[in-house]
Amino acid sequence: MTMLSVAEARTKARTRLSSSMASWAAEATGQVRVEIALQPPTEKQVLSDQAAAADWAGSWRAVRERAGAAAAGAPAELEVDWEERSWARVGSQRVPVRLRLLTPDAVAAFVGGDTAREWRRLRDRAVGIRQRLGSVPNGIAATRDADAEVSSEEDSLAAAIRSQSKRILSLSDAAFVTVIDVVDWLCTHPLGSLRPRQLPIRGVDSKWFETHRSLVTALLGGIGHAHAVTVLDAEPRLRLRILDGTLIGAADHEVTVDRTSVRAAAAPLDDVTALISQLGRLPIKPRVVFVFENLESVLAMPDWPGAVAVHGSVYGVDGVARLDWIVGARVIYWGDLDSHGFAILNRLRSHLPEVESVLMDEATLLAHQDLWVPEPKPSTGTFAHLTGTEARALERLHAEGGVRLEQERIPWDTALNRLRTAVEV
Repeated sequence: MTMLSVAEARTKARTRLSSSMASWAAEATGQVRVEIALQPPTEKQVLSDQAAAADWAGSWRAVRERAGAAAAGAPAELEVDWEERSWARVGSQRVPVRLRLLTPDAVAAFVGGDTAREWRRLRDRAVGIRQRLGSVPNGIAATRDADAEVSSEEDSLAAAIRSQSKRILSLSDAAFVTVIDVVDWLCTHPLGSLRPRQLPIRGVDSKWFETHRSLVTALLGGIGHAHAVTVLDAEPRLRLRILDGTLIGAADHEVTVDRTSVRAAAAPLDDVTALISQLGRLPIKPRVVFVFENLESVLAMPDWPGAVAVHGSVYGVDGVARLDWIVGARVIYWGDLDSHGFAILNRLRSHLPEVESVLMDEATLLAHQDLWVPEPKPSTGTFAHLTGTEARALERLHAEGGVRLEQERIPWDTALNRLRTAVEV
C-alpha cells in the first residue's frame, strides 16, 4: 500500500525542521505551514488488506487526539484533514488525507527526539541573543525613518544568527553565555590597544578567540558594531628576504668587549619577519618584488640585484599591497599550480592589478605531468582577475580530474631560469 505511516511522516517533518530551523529561530518565526500528504488508500487497496487500512487510519486518529489533548483548549497547532470517500464495495469512509503543522514548535513536537531538542535549544538561544544584544546601541545616527532603521538592524542580527546557527547549537550552556558576555562587553567598552589576552572576562584568552572568533565577529556585525572586531585581530606578519644587501646596507650597533663599549658593523639585514606596518616602513626601494606561496622558495632565492622575496601565502598577500615601498616595483608571483595557487594570485591582483605570474601556465603544467598529484579540496571561488593564459591553466587542472603541481616539485634550476627570463623582459 502507498499509505504514509506516522513514522514516515515524522521523517519528512524532521527533514523540513532540520533545513528550516536556522531561519525560523533567527527570524523568531511564530507561524509556518508544513503540509504532508498522507496518501490515503484506494478502494482496491482497502479490499486487499482492510485490517492494515483500519490500523493506518487509527494511527492518524490517535495523532490528532494526542495533539488536541496537549493543546488543552488553545488553538490547534497540528491538524489532520479528513475527507469522505464513497466506495461501491466498502461504503462511505472518512480517511485522513493531510497532516498540517502550523508552528515550528508543533513541527518539533511531532518529530521528537534529538532534532526537536536541537530546535528548542536554538530557539531559546536566539531569543537570548535578541534580548541581550538586540537593544545594544549601535552608534548609528537616527534617520527620519526610524522604523526602517530598526527593521534593518533586526534583519542584520537575524542574518548573523542564521549563518552561525550550527556554531550556536554546538556550544555548551556555559560557552554560550560567555560568547554573549564577550560580544556585549566589546560593544560597550572602549578597546584602545587591548589584546585578547587582556580582556577582563573570565575564561577568555587568545585561544578562546581562535575557537569562537567567527561567531563573535558575526554577532558584532549583526548589531552594528563590526568595528569592535579589531580587538580580535593580531596585526598579520610577513616574512621577506632582501636579496640585494645594498638596498638597506649595514647598521652599526654597540657591543661590550672587556667591559668597554665599542661600535661594531652589523651584517646587512636580509631575512625579516615582522608586522606588516613595520615592514612597510623599511627604507628600501626594490625594483622587483617576488611573492612566493611557499616559504622554501623564498629561502632558496639567491642574491638578486634590486630584489626582495616575500612569503605571500593565502591571506598574507593582502598585506603585500600595504608595503609602502612596493609602489613602483615590479611584482612577480609564483605559486602552486592548483586552484588555491590561482586563488592567491587572484586575491593579490585584486589589490595590485599589474602583478605578473611566472610558472602559472598550461605549458609548465604539461611539462611536469609526472609530478602531478590530486588536489584533495579544490577552491571553488570565482577568479575574475586571471589572465587568459592563467585561466586556461586552471581549466586544464579541472579537465585532468582536479590535479595539482606543487611549487616545490618543479626543479629549482628550471624555476630560476624562468624567473630570470621574466625579470629581463
